[in-house]
Amino acid sequence: MQKFQNLKNSLRFLFASLLLVTISIHSSAQNTLRISAIPDESPTELQRKFKPLGEYLSKETGLKIEFTPVTDYAAAVEALATKKIDMAWLGGFTYVQAKIRSNGSVVPIIQRAEDAKFTSVFIVPSSSTLKSLGELKGKTIAFGSPSSTSGHLMPRYFLMQAGLNVDNDFKNVAFSGAHDATVAFVASGKAEVGVLNASVWEKLNESKSPNALKSKVLSSTPSYFDYNWTVRGDLEAATVKKIADAFLKLDANNPAHKELMDLQRASKYIATKPSNYDDIEKAAKSAGLIN
Repeated sequence: MQKFQNLKNSLRFLFASLLLVTISIHSSAQNTLRISAIPDESPTELQRKFKPLGEYLSKETGLKIEFTPVTDYAAAVEALATKKIDMAWLGGFTYVQAKIRSNGSVVPIIQRAEDAKFTSVFIVPSSSTLKSLGELKGKTIAFGSPSSTSGHLMPRYFLMQAGLNVDNDFKNVAFSGAHDATVAFVASGKAEVGVLNASVWEKLNESKSPNALKSKVLSSTPSYFDYNWTVRGDLEAATVKKIADAFLKLDANNPAHKELMDLQRASKYIATKPSNYDDIEKAAKSAGLIN
C-alpha cells in the first residue's frame, strides 16, 4: 500500500511539474514575438535595419522581440507556415508562397506606403551601349533570389510582356541571392544586365557604393504591390492589433522615429490585405513559378 501511495504521489508531482512547464511555455509564447525577414540584403545589413525596429516594437507592444535570421527566402516561408516564427518581413511573392504553404492561414497586415507602388530596375555596366529591353536577347542576366518578387518574379513577368522568354532568350541566367549581390554581378562583368528592387538601388547610390557607381539603369518596371509584414493566422487578435498600431504610429516627421524610418526606407506605414497580392499570384502562375 505504501508503494502504491508513493507511486501516486510521484505521478502527481510529475503531472504538476509538466503542467507548470506547459503554463510557462504558453506564458513565454504570449510574451514573445518571434520575427524574421527574407534575406534580400546582406546579413549585417538586415541586422542593422531590424535592431531599432525590434526595440521600438518591444517598447510599443510590451512583447519581447526575438529576431531570427534565415539563410534563404524558402526558409522564411517555411518558418512562418510551420509556426516557428510569428511574423515575417516578406516580399509579395514570398507572401503568396507562404499563403499556399499554410493553406491560406497567414495574413499580411502592414506595408510601407512605398510598397503599394513598388518597382524594379534593370541595370547594366556604366560602359554598356544597351538602350532597351528589346536588345537583351542573347545576353547574360542576373536575378536576385528565385523567390524574390522585385528581383525575379515581376522583372521576369515584365520581360515576358516585352516578348522575351527568360529561359530561352538569354545566353545565361544567374541568381545572385540578394539585391546588392546582383549589382556586384553587373559591376564585375559576371552579367551584362541585372535586376533588383528600386529601393535598394537608390540606397546603394546614396551611399556611393562602388558597385553602383560602376552601373546604370537601363529600364524600370511598372509598379506593383510588394513587401509586407505577414503574421501567422492564429496569432492572437490583440497581439496583431498591438503590432499594427505600433507600425501605424510611426511618423517620419518625429525625430524619435527618424532613424528607424530611414533604415526601413519608409515614409509611413499603411494597412494591407491579401487581395493586394492577387496580381502577384497571377504573375507567378503566368511565369510558371507556381501552379
